[in-house]
Amino acid sequence: MKFLRVGPAGAEIPVALDDSTPAVLTCYDLRSLTADIDGEFLARVAAGLQLTGLPEIDIAGQRLGAPLARPGVILCIGQNYAAHAAESGQEPPTQPIMFYKAPNTLSGPYDDILIPRGSVKTDWEVELAVVIGKRARYLSSPEEGLRCVGAYAVSNDVSERTFQIEASGGQWSKGKSCETFNPLGPWLVTPDEVEALGGPQQLRLRSWVNGEPRQDSSTGDMIFDVGTLIWHLSQFTVLEPGDIVNTGTPEGVALSGRFPYLQPGDLVEVEIDGIGHQRTRMAAA
Repeated sequence: MKFLRVGPAGAEIPVALDDSTPAVLTCYDLRSLTADIDGEFLARVAAGLQLTGLPEIDIAGQRLGAPLARPGVILCIGQNYAAHAAESGQEPPTQPIMFYKAPNTLSGPYDDILIPRGSVKTDWEVELAVVIGKRARYLSSPEEGLRCVGAYAVSNDVSERTFQIEASGGQWSKGKSCETFNPLGPWLVTPDEVEALGGPQQLRLRSWVNGEPRQDSSTGDMIFDVGTLIWHLSQFTVLEPGDIVNTGTPEGVALSGRFPYLQPGDLVEVEIDGIGHQRTRMAAA
């Protein structure tokens, strides 16, 4: 099952998508079960909520918002692919690098990304996002961490490199927390669907700018896998249902020096096979 939020910004409604029969895509109105796709709803789904007897709904032509209502926190993992660490001029980390991203950076998968005022180094980062479905606190193992996943999604961890590195004051979040800097979606994908694809460490990630390839890698190249990340983070902070973990990006970003940074009018596309595809246009804030 896939979950999405449909409608104008600030007035999205919760919808479930059944695409088990590829030729017949059926959408269901979830408002009889929940007011929104949020942590409480995902916790109920993880606990076995039955999605039966729901009315069908036609969403053709409507905007898709971020598929998750505002999370409590967005935690991000830096340099979780060795090749990306190398292009950033760093050695691969020996333990996960964690930083925070403002929850209000979430935007829809087709909404404009706003380049901040004064920015000259806005960058793209395709990532696998993990949405927590069960509370994670002092977990005992990576296997237990994996059981806390409520859903997966495509994420673009947009970054402003001057803010992140040169004007950071030692922290990365200045360059990560600008408005619209986390397009998410188009939907949340439940763990059973990802397991049917081979699991979260068998997914191909790609990105393009103006139709030209930028990133092309696999989650199998992560230094720290999904279960390890959630287990590790739970030793330092409590992850609640609805929280997001952006699990890192592979090589092929503008920071490498191989590609120009983003400009107003550029078209950015990011995709994870079997999870979804985003298409966003850059605009000036």
